[in-house]
Amino acid sequence: MNSTPRVTALIRPMTAGDADAVLAIYQAGLDVGNASFEHTAPDWVAFDASKLPEHRLVAVDDAGAVLGWVAVSRVSARAVYAGVVEHSVYVDSAAQGRGTGRALLQALIASTEAAGIWTIQAGVFPENTASLALHHAVGFRTVGVRERVARHVTQGNRWRDVVFIERRSPHVS
Repeated sequence: MNSTPRVTALIRPMTAGDADAVLAIYQAGLDVGNASFEHTAPDWVAFDASKLPEHRLVAVDDAGAVLGWVAVSRVSARAVYAGVVEHSVYVDSAAQGRGTGRALLQALIASTEAAGIWTIQAGVFPENTASLALHHAVGFRTVGVRERVARHVTQGNRWRDVVFIERRSPHVS
């Protein structure tokens, strides 16, 4: 039995007022080294421009502090891929393992399905077993492993594999 208390979080749309907290959580995740090939979080202008505004959510605690965030980007400008997005989800280290990531992903799934999006995809480092387990628990499946897909500059310029995951909506066709 898990003795870690669950986080009581409200999921709400992300706003520009969340920028500092969102980017701090993003940077902390990047600093660990198993979240992304990126090593520096973008500024808010770049982040805001790269994410679809209708599918950017934050989890906040009772005091309004941001515990985590989820957002999606287009995978292609081509019309045939209009229903396919790539997502990122980051949770503050103090809220990890307590239901925050699951709540964010479930809210994202509801949001994207309501908008007619049929596939949410992502790439996850195989060493990030907690993220893979979380995604599988909410309906993502492993599509395959992209071996040595890129070099990780902050990890000694070593080649890294990426597990490609996706969730196909059973409701959007």
